[in-house]
Parts: sequence; structure tokens; C-alpha cells
Amino acid sequence: MRRFFILFGREVSSAFHQPLAYVVMCFFLVVTGFNFHAGVSLLNHGTGTTTMVEAFFNTVYFWIPLVLVFPLITMRVFAEESKMGTLETLMTAPVRDFQVVFAKFAGCLFFYVILWAPSLLYFTAFGAVTGIDAAGAAGSYVGAYAMLLLMGCLFTAIGCLASALTDNQIVAAVVCFSAILCLFFIGLLAFFIPATGTALREVTYYFSPIEHMMDFSRGIFDTRPVVFYLSSTLVVLFATFHIFQYRRWKA
Repeated sequence: MRRFFILFGREVSSAFHQPLAYVVMCFFLVVTGFNFHAGVSLLNHGTGTTTMVEAFFNTVYFWIPLVLVFPLITMRVFAEESKMGTLETLMTAPVRDFQVVFAKFAGCLFFYVILWAPSLLYFTAFGAVTGIDAAGAAGSYVGAYAMLLLMGCLFTAIGCLASALTDNQIVAAVVCFSAILCLFFIGLLAFFIPATGTALREVTYYFSPIEHMMDFSRGIFDTRPVVFYLSSTLVVLFATFHIFQYRRWKA
């Protein structure tokens, strides 16, 4: 466990020594700030029962940075080390392969969680200024941030897998972005299937991050998305582990 935390600290430290990390953080703050403003405007002009949390987590300004951030924060984890020749040194270190893979995954996920931390201040400020609870119920907060974490686990794992497949960071970023985009396109099919209760509608819902966030941000909990994200994360990390082992044997 001590070796894992050493590797984890190395990944976090390495991330914050990259200028790209601060570019990503600034971009994220700007876009999420604009998203918060858009949510406030929606509430001012709306007549429904939509809460601030629902408005914030279900706009295009929320999904754009969410999709873009994972290729940027994961493309370097294996590809950069392989290109610089430090991956071979890591392979010969007295650490297990799964510790290396999981430490890199956890380091990227930690950075992703930090990106979303300021959003809590948005909702706190909204409640302080308006006197209205941004979520309406504690379940909405729990659901929205739980779904953020679940999606973050799967998409980070996909990015780590893409980075392990190549020595080129740009290629890794494109592969990661394409894989996440495919998942969104499959989920979007759910909006074009009018009949409810059909098998195809159920399948597309199972893969739809948009519908998952819509439900969870309303405090509606469903175990199917939880099982999907956690099991898919484990499968992708398992594949990354075997690719890393293959590269060790090949070296």
C-alpha cells in the first residue's frame, strides 16, 4: 500500500508540474462559470420546477468540458513516459503492475475531482444570495456528484487505456475522445426512440450518460447505471493492466 501511495503522489505531483494542467483548470473554471450563469438565466425565465442543480448538470455547457477534459488529463500517463524512456525504468522498479496502473488511474481521477470542487461554491453562493436551496433536496446533490464520480471513473479508465496503447499523446487523446463520444452517441439514440418499454430503448438508456445525469440530479437513483459504470471501469482497467504487462514483456 505504501508503494501505491508513493506512485499516486508521483502522478499527482507530475500532473501539477505540467502547464497543461493549469490551462485545463482555467478552461474548466471559465466554462463551468458560464454554465452556472446559463443555469441562473434558465431559472429566471422558466416556469417549471427545475432546480439549480438540475439546470447546471444538464446543459451543453456542462457536457462540453466533461467530454474534453479526459483526453487532456490522461493522454500523458503512459504515452509520455514511454516516449521519454521513463516507462522502462518504472517497469523495473520493485512495484507490481497493478499498482502502477491503479496509481495512474487514481492520480488522474483525483485531478478530475479537484476540477469539480469549485462547483460546490457556486451552489453555496446561489443559496446565500437567493435564499433558495440550489438542489431542493439533499438527494439531488448526492445523485449529481455520485454520477460525476461514476462517469469520471469510467472515462478516466478509458483515457488510461488509450494512453497505454500508444507512445503518441495526440493519438491517445483522439482515441479517448472518440471512445467517449461513441458512448454519448449510443445514449443519444434513446431520445429518438419514441416507444417506452422496448428492449432497444432500455439498452440505449443503459449506455446514456445524459439520461443518467438527468435522473440522478433529480435525486432519482437507479442501480443499473452504478453497475454499468463500476463494472465497465474494472473491465477497462483490467485491459490496461494486461497491455502494460505486455509492454513489460516486450521490453
